[in-house]
Amino acid sequence: MLERCCIADLRNKEVINICDGRRLGCVIDVEFNVCDGKILSLIAQGDGKISLFGKCEGVYIPWCKIDKIGDDIILVNVGELPHK
Repeated sequence: MLERCCIADLRNKEVINICDGRRLGCVIDVEFNVCDGKILSLIAQGDGKISLFGKCEGVYIPWCKIDKIGDDIILVNVGELPHK
């Protein structure tokens, strides 16, 4: 089991929603609270669409929804996501 991990290590892991088996892509960013330094959510690639401002629109996964961080994947429980 991983006890410590760098943000750079998270970017190489694929995120899987255990509710529907859907692949949410790899982690592209992390959102955290600047006051206390706690991670709020992981941002997965999702469908990879780019907004008008050139920003990648990802899937925000609250930290409390992460079930397991493994060597290669991150398992999350975010309920059923709509299929596109």
